[in-house]
Amino acid sequence: MSTEVIEKRSPSSTTVRKPAPRYRVLLHNDDFNSMEYVVQTLMQTVAGMTQPQAVDIMMEAHTNGTALVITCALEHAEFYCETLKSHGLTSTIEPDE
Repeated sequence: MSTEVIEKRSPSSTTVRKPAPRYRVLLHNDDFNSMEYVVQTLMQTVAGMTQPQAVDIMMEAHTNGTALVITCALEHAEFYCETLKSHGLTSTIEPDE
């Protein structure tokens, strides 16, 4: 699903469409939650995420300190980030450059 922002320049010019900015949802490593819990939470939070994908994300966060969960529009990124936080995980979002 592609989200677009419609920008109107002036009444006499044509409408210009450009892609909406995208944001990265990051998972941060913590010393509190079990690996199994993190995997289950990722699968419940991000629709369509498979167990192998969730395990890869969890292991990347565990090994490197942070891992990319998903890149999406700001509203979705905020939703995923807040949902992960509400389950006790540490998550942030940043612009995808």
